[in-house]
Amino acid sequence: MVHIALHFAVPLLVALAFYRERWKTAGLIMIATLLIDADHLLADPIYDPERCSIGFHPLHTVPAIAVYVALFALPLIRRRTGNEQGLPPTARAIHLVGLGLLMHMLLDWLDCLV
Repeated sequence: MVHIALHFAVPLLVALAFYRERWKTAGLIMIATLLIDADHLLADPIYDPERCSIGFHPLHTVPAIAVYVALFALPLIRRRTGNEQGLPPTARAIHLVGLGLLMHMLLDWLDCLV
C-alpha cells in the first residue's frame, strides 16, 4: 500500500519543488505515467507481491528505461542549443512524461530491494 501511495506522492512533491508555476499540470502528467503498469496485464499472475517489476515486465526493462531517459533529457538538450525562452508546451510534456516514467522505475526498483 505504501508503494502505491509513493507513486502519487513523489510526483506531486517533485512538481511542487521543481515546477511550482505549473505544479498541478506537471503532477498530473507525471502521475499519468502510472498507465505504464498496463504491461502487468501480460504477466501470469497479474499481481505477485514477491516479483520485481524491473526486468520482468516489457515496459520495465533496460531498453525501455533508456527511452525514458531520452524523453526526459532530449527536450532539455534541445533547449540549451535552441532558444532560451524555456520549453515549448509539447517539449515540456515530453520532458515530464520522461521524468514521471523514470521516477516510476526508481520506485519500482526500490520495491525490489525490500
